[in-house]
Amino acid sequence: MYRKIEQPENLVDVFELPFDGKLCSNNRWVIMANFIPWLEFEDEYAENFSKEMGAPAKSFRMALGALIIKERLGISDREVIEQIRENPYLQYFIGMSTYSNAEPFDASMLVHFRQRIGWELINKINQTFVKKILENTSNEAEVKTGEKKLEVEKGNPITNKGQLTLDATCAPSDISYPNDLGLLNQARIQTEKIIDELYESSENKPKKKPRTHRNKARKEYLKVAKQRKPKAKERKKAIKKQLQYIQRNSSHIDKLIEQGASLKKLSKKNYKMLLVVAEVYRQQLLMFKENTHKTENRIVSLSQPHIRPIVRGKAGKAVEFGAKISVSCFKGYVFLDHISWDNFNESGDLKSQVETYKEFTGYYPESVHADKIYRTRENREWCKSARN
Repeated sequence: MYRKIEQPENLVDVFELPFDGKLCSNNRWVIMANFIPWLEFEDEYAENFSKEMGAPAKSFRMALGALIIKERLGISDREVIEQIRENPYLQYFIGMSTYSNAEPFDASMLVHFRQRIGWELINKINQTFVKKILENTSNEAEVKTGEKKLEVEKGNPITNKGQLTLDATCAPSDISYPNDLGLLNQARIQTEKIIDELYESSENKPKKKPRTHRNKARKEYLKVAKQRKPKAKERKKAIKKQLQYIQRNSSHIDKLIEQGASLKKLSKKNYKMLLVVAEVYRQQLLMFKENTHKTENRIVSLSQPHIRPIVRGKAGKAVEFGAKISVSCFKGYVFLDHISWDNFNESGDLKSQVETYKEFTGYYPESVHADKIYRTRENREWCKSARN
C-alpha cells in the first residue's frame, strides 16, 4: 500500500536538527535534491502498490534517494543505511523532516527499490533532471533567449546544433569467471542439496537416502581444478564425470518424486535452482557431445541465470559478463538508451538515439561521434538525409 506524504517545497528550512542551527543551502545534497523531480513521478511509482492492501510503503523520494546515494558514493547496501543514519544531509535528501539516529529502513529494502524503479523510469527522471539543470545555467538561457530568437527572426530556424556522442559497453556483474567444469560442479552440489531436502520432506521415506557419492565427486573435481594448466583430455574427462553425477542425481530426484516426495515442499530457491540445473545439464551435455563451447542462451551463473556472455573483443577482456548498454552523451550528461542481457549490435540504435536527441533539444545534432561499428552505409545515408 502506498500513501502519499505531503511535504513543503522548501524542506531545508523546516528540517529539525537535534542541535541549534539549520542545514546549509549550499550543500551538494541540498542542491541536488532541489533539481530532482520527486513529485512528478511519485504517481507512476505508486502504481507498483495496492491502494488498499498491504503495509504502507516507503516514499518514492526515500527509495530513489537511497539508490542515488548508493551509486554516488559507491558503497554497499548496508553502508548506505549507516551513512544515512549518521548524516543529516542524507536524511534530508531522502525526504526525512527530522534528524534521527535510527535506521530509516532495512538494508534489504534496496533490493526492492531497484526492482520497482526500472531503467525506463530512471531515464525519464534523468531527462527531467537535466532539463532543470540546463534551464538554470546562463549559457542555456542565452541560447534560448538570444541566439535562437535571432535565428528565427532571420527566417533561419535552428536545424542542427550540438554534438552527440554514442557508445556501448558492458556493465559487469559480480560473478566468478565461469568455466564448464566449475559450473557443473556447482550444479552437482545443488542437486545433492535438493535430494537432501526432498528426502527429509517425504512422507514415505525410503529406508536409505539415495547415494550421491558426493565426496568422490568432489575429489575428482579438485583433482583437475587445482591444476594450473590441465590438459584438454583430462578436463573433458572430468566434465564427463560431473555430467554423469548430475544425471544420476536427477534420476534419484525423479524416484523420490515417484515415491511420494512433492516438489511443492521444496523452498522457492531450490525449486528455481532445480530448473536452472536441468537447463545447465542440457546445455553442457549438448556442448560436450558436439565438442564446442557455444550454445544459445548459455547460462554462466547458477545464481544469476539471466546473465549472458557479451563478446566485446577488447584487449585483455574478449568476453564480459553482464548487461550490455547503449548510451548517448550530450553536454556532459549521459542517457541510457538501450539495455539488454543478450548481445546486440549497437549500430542499430543510432537512429533512435538521434531522434531522442531531437525530441529533447528541438533540433538535430550538428555532428555525431561514434566508433566505426556505427558507420554502416544505412546509418551514413540516414545522417545525410537528417542533416539536409
